[in-house]
Amino acid sequence: MELAKQLDYLGTETAFAVSAAAAAWGAKGNKVYPFHLGDINLPTPANIVEAMQKAIGDGYTGYCPGAGIPELRDALARDVGSKRDLKYTAENVSVQPGGKPVIGKFLATVMNPNDEVLYPNPGYPIYESQIEYQGGIAVPYGYLETETGFNLDLEAIKNSISPNTKAIIYNNFQNPNSAESSNKEMEELAELCIKHDLWVLSDEAYFEIQYSGSPRSIVSLPGMRERTVILYTCSKRFAMTGWRLGAAIGPKSAIDIISKFNTNIESCTTHFIQRGMIEAIEGDTTGPDSILSELRKRRDATVNGLNAIDGISVTAPNSTFYLFPNVSKVMLRKNITDVNTLMEQALVETNVSFCTRKHFGRAVENETANYLRFAYSGIDVEDINEGMNRLKLFFET
Repeated sequence: MELAKQLDYLGTETAFAVSAAAAAWGAKGNKVYPFHLGDINLPTPANIVEAMQKAIGDGYTGYCPGAGIPELRDALARDVGSKRDLKYTAENVSVQPGGKPVIGKFLATVMNPNDEVLYPNPGYPIYESQIEYQGGIAVPYGYLETETGFNLDLEAIKNSISPNTKAIIYNNFQNPNSAESSNKEMEELAELCIKHDLWVLSDEAYFEIQYSGSPRSIVSLPGMRERTVILYTCSKRFAMTGWRLGAAIGPKSAIDIISKFNTNIESCTTHFIQRGMIEAIEGDTTGPDSILSELRKRRDATVNGLNAIDGISVTAPNSTFYLFPNVSKVMLRKNITDVNTLMEQALVETNVSFCTRKHFGRAVENETANYLRFAYSGIDVEDINEGMNRLKLFFET
């Protein structure tokens, strides 16, 4: 018996493969320094946990509306809207079992077979996977490395738009490279979207992981609200990665269809978890503040550790919990031509585990530089320092 041919186009989140290799190495008695997965080894704030447990005790363990409970949709509409200078209502919100489902449901809502969708590459690998699995044409766009980080390659985006382009996926505060658009860059991107009448999926998973200043969203710019769906997730801001709770927020026409997919696929998102999320949004904020403070310490330790290695230079990003250093000089010194070989040798020689550029979408044409991604959200400062010292010895040998 044959399986569906379309499965040939279904990718995966390859960071989990790195996680499996690290776990196997740890199972042999090795202490692993985990920089590979964007999980958070900090507890969910106690007030959120207590609200969820109370909801279970109060009997909120059955079905609930497919679009989400009204109280949470209202709370999300107020919270997301107020931070973006917009007014949303519950009809603009569809609660999801995590942020990731928004990607596939957005594409199924706006994309026809053979439509082109622009997506960031390197970027979250599920973009590429879902576009192609659902019969679209995945068109990558990249970034330009500067002395202060990464910028959108706007010229490449302009040149990639065709009459068949239906949508663009935009991940400001980006995974894996922490790119953050300037006002000018975001405005130029918005102009392109309006000019070519594109739908936009604005992946804002790291919107609140901001170490200074206030984050910005493309949805706030004139002409963007009616064409933009926001991917919202509770995972990062509240250290709720395993709770699987997020939302799609955008125009009612799209949100109604996304909620219809909810009914077809999951029926609804877990009721008592939604009750806990209301407390997360409207309750005590000291928990998220302390999470961000700890992430800042980890960022600084990882930046210092990488910059101490000959041939590596990174700046401290103002958002996310990722660093994306160029290791081309390190590979030349060690006579290694495949960045994944560097990753594999580093795990064996140093016990340090990390991802590479190859885990974030297929390499684009004429791509020559080699990058690693370090996630510092799941490792304590003491272990960061130990791991970086071990990596320095290996990389400089």
